[in-house]
Amino acid sequence: MSLQKEINRRRTFGIISHPDAGKTTLTEKLLLFGGAIQEAGAVKSNKIKKGATSDFMEIERQRGISVATSVLAFEYNGTKINILDTPGHKDFAEDTFRTLTAVDSVIVVIDVAKGVEEQTEKLVEVCRMRNIPIIVFVNKLDREGKDAFELLDEIEQKLNLRVTPLSFPIGMGYDFKGIYNIWEKNINLFSGDSRKNIEETIEISNLEDNELDNLVGNQAASTLREEIELTSGIYPTFSKEEYLNGALQPVFFGSALNNFGVRELLDCFVKIAPTPRPKESTIRLVKPDEPNFTGFVFKIHANMDPKHRDRLAFIKIVSGVFERNKPYLHVRNGKKMKFSSPNAFFAEKKQIVDKSYPGDIVGLHDTGNFKIGDTLTEGENLLYKGIPSFSPEHFKYINNADPMKSKQLEKGIDQLMDEGVAQLFTLELNGRKVIGTVGALQFEVIQYRLEHEYGATCRYENLNVYKACWVDINKSNHDELIEFKRIKAKFLAKDKRGQLVFFADSNFTLQMTQQKFPNVKLHFVSEFD
Repeated sequence: MSLQKEINRRRTFGIISHPDAGKTTLTEKLLLFGGAIQEAGAVKSNKIKKGATSDFMEIERQRGISVATSVLAFEYNGTKINILDTPGHKDFAEDTFRTLTAVDSVIVVIDVAKGVEEQTEKLVEVCRMRNIPIIVFVNKLDREGKDAFELLDEIEQKLNLRVTPLSFPIGMGYDFKGIYNIWEKNINLFSGDSRKNIEETIEISNLEDNELDNLVGNQAASTLREEIELTSGIYPTFSKEEYLNGALQPVFFGSALNNFGVRELLDCFVKIAPTPRPKESTIRLVKPDEPNFTGFVFKIHANMDPKHRDRLAFIKIVSGVFERNKPYLHVRNGKKMKFSSPNAFFAEKKQIVDKSYPGDIVGLHDTGNFKIGDTLTEGENLLYKGIPSFSPEHFKYINNADPMKSKQLEKGIDQLMDEGVAQLFTLELNGRKVIGTVGALQFEVIQYRLEHEYGATCRYENLNVYKACWVDINKSNHDELIEFKRIKAKFLAKDKRGQLVFFADSNFTLQMTQQKFPNVKLHFVSEFD
C-alpha cells in the first residue's frame, strides 16, 4: 500500500475530560467495537480486580484513576485508529498537555450531570490554542442530568466552543428511550443491556413518520420533533471544513458504560476526523507525505512490564515510513541509532512492527538515550518545537530512607524524571535534591513507584517555594546576571538539563527580584525561544 493510502486510513486522537466523566470507559467501548477486546474491564469496581484495559499500572488499578497516558491501536472498517487515553486528574495534567502535541484531534467527554468541569476547561483551552479539531461526547445519559440544551449552552460558554449536535437524546435518566442520530438519520433504542455489543438501529429519515410514536411513545416522539426543529434553527449546519479548522465542534450523546451511542460516535469520527497533520519544526513545516522519516518523543515510560526493567520512548511519526533496523539520526546527540524491536501498542501489550506510518505511535526500547522532545530523522538536522516543561507548583526535598539502596534510588529518580512524571532540581549551594510537581498526588505516585519498581524508599521534607523560574542566561544582561547569582545564591538550582532555575518563595519575592534585576530574563516554561 502506498504511503499516501496509509496516511489516509489513519486517525490519531486523544480522549480528554475531568476525572470520572467516563473517559476510560469510552476508550474500552471503542476497543470493543474495533474487536480489539472481547469484554470490558470493570473500571471502578473493587470487587473485580481486573482493571480497565488502558489503566495498566498497579497504582491506577488501586485508585481507579488514570495516572499515565496509555496508547491503544486497533482497526475499524479499514481505518487504523490510534487512541491516546490521557489522565483526567489535574495532578497529572502535564502528561496530558504533552500528549496533546502528538494527537491530530480530540474527543472531549462530559458528564451529563456535572456538565463542564474545571479540568476540562483547561485542556480544551490547550486544544483551542493549537486549533485541534474537537468532538464532544456527552456521557452517562442513563442517569439523571442536565437538560440537553442547557448542556449545549454550557459547553459553548464555558469552553468557548461553537457546537452543533449530530445526535440528540430521547429523554434522560429514568425516561431515557434512546438517541436520534442526526448525522445518519436513524434512531437507536436503549435497552440498558451493556452486554449487547451493538444496539438495535432503526432507519427514520422523516421524524413525522408514525413509526416514531410506536417506537418511543407519543409524548417522547412529539418532544423529540420539537427539539430537533429547535436545534436546526439554533445551531449551525455541520461543516467538515469548519470542524477540521477548529471552528465548529460536533456533539454526540450516549452512555459509554451501557455501550450506547458509542458506535454512532465512532462511525462519524472515522468519516470526519483528520488524517495525520503537518507539524512545525525549528526550520520548516514538515508534511506527513514527505518520503523521509521524521518523528519526536512525546513520552517516556519506565517499567511497563514490571518483570523486565524496560524503558520505552513513545515516538509519534510525523512523516515518511519508520522501518525496523534502519539507522536514524538522533538529532540532539548527533548519533545514528538502529532499533531492532520497535513496538506497536495495545495498552501494556506490545508487538514488534516492521513498518510504521505517519500518525502511528511507536515504542522504542531505550537505555537512557532519549529525553522528552527529542527528534529522530533520516539525517536532516531539524528539531520539532519543544514539548514544554511547566513551572511546578509543589516542591519537596527528597531524602534517601535506606542508605543501602542509594543506587536504586538514584536510578529510580533519574528514570522517573526522564518520563516527565515530575522535575528534579539540584540546589547550587549544597547539592540537595528537590522534586517539583504540577500536582501534590504526584509525590505519592513517585514514592509508590520507587518502592515497587526500584526497591528504593524515600522520605520527603517540605520546602517553601512559590514558583520555579528558568533563567535565560543567553538573553540576560551579563553583569546583572553575575550580581543576581551572587545575591540569590541560596535560591538557585539546576534542572536535569543543566539549566539555571530560580526558586522564589512568594509572589512578592518574585516581583521584587524582577524589579531589582530587570535585565535578568525569567521564564515559567523551560522551552523558551
